[in-house]
Amino acid sequence: MAICVFHRRSLLLVATLAAFAQPVLALDQAMIDAAKKEGQVTWYTTQIIDQFARPAAQAFEKKYGIKVNYVRANSNEVALRVLNEARAGKMQVDVFDGTGATASLKSEKIPAQWIPDSAKRLPKAYIDPEGYWVATNLYILTPGYNTELIKKGTEPKTFQDLLDPKYKGKIAWNSTASSSAGPGFVGVVLNSMGEEKGMAYLRELAKQNPSGLAVAARQVLDQVIAGEYAIALNIFNNHAVISAAKGAPVDWIPMNPALAVLSVISVTKEAPHPNAGRLLLEFLLSEDGQKIYRDADYLPVDPNVPPNDLALRPDGEKFKAIYKTPEEIDKEMPRWAEIFKSLFR
Repeated sequence: MAICVFHRRSLLLVATLAAFAQPVLALDQAMIDAAKKEGQVTWYTTQIIDQFARPAAQAFEKKYGIKVNYVRANSNEVALRVLNEARAGKMQVDVFDGTGATASLKSEKIPAQWIPDSAKRLPKAYIDPEGYWVATNLYILTPGYNTELIKKGTEPKTFQDLLDPKYKGKIAWNSTASSSAGPGFVGVVLNSMGEEKGMAYLRELAKQNPSGLAVAARQVLDQVIAGEYAIALNIFNNHAVISAAKGAPVDWIPMNPALAVLSVISVTKEAPHPNAGRLLLEFLLSEDGQKIYRDADYLPVDPNVPPNDLALRPDGEKFKAIYKTPEEIDKEMPRWAEIFKSLFR
């Protein structure tokens, strides 16, 4: 995958990672000992518990003997919870991840300005130039469909195909202000088609009466699998692969372009277990940690750990994507959400 799509961000990476180093150096024995003395780490995560969070926590606990307390929520919920704890002066979380709202937490100076040593081998586009976050995995947002309701080979392959009258009332998506929801779909349409053509397309799509569900993208896909709808828009393509491997009647569509977002992770500046928090972040970015993402059918950011299904990751030729950093999503989301609200609610 060509990483030059981030060239605008990459030009800002003028500071070295050493500029973000904290007094505690990653993975030196003193930090490991201090982390073990702390004994536990609290992680607010957007990752699916059974698929990734629990296996990752168990692997970390086995390696270091440090208990991982994980809480799962969507990206906006994680950000709000972290923000409320910080403002109340009662920080409980050590490490948090997500795809959005990171910029608002940065403006509040909640994350620590720290980049782990494990990140040094990653492409610079996966590292915040200010040092507040580093990406752990990629999410590629595409349509998914029920293969019992739509025969393979006849599925819609382009945005225009979604306007076919036979799909009216059979499309669903997440209705929250998220990249993995209707507003995220609005964003990829506007970014790929331009303002005038994009808005014209979205007005036509609204005539298809897509159902807005106030649930996570994973749950939208589950309803498609159950046969409630034929098509889910803006779902994580790896989720369709995971479910299909278990026998579910589902597949994903490499519709061009897809929306690609970074799942990023940070340690909180006021972490109650700072050494354990940094050690967990190091572990998730290490080759061992990245292999756990791969084994869960996620898309690792480590260039030396390719995904199990190479087709999931855009190749820039047959399957293309528009890549967005957390800051770009945070900046553009209010407008995407407003357009979504005006056209689809």
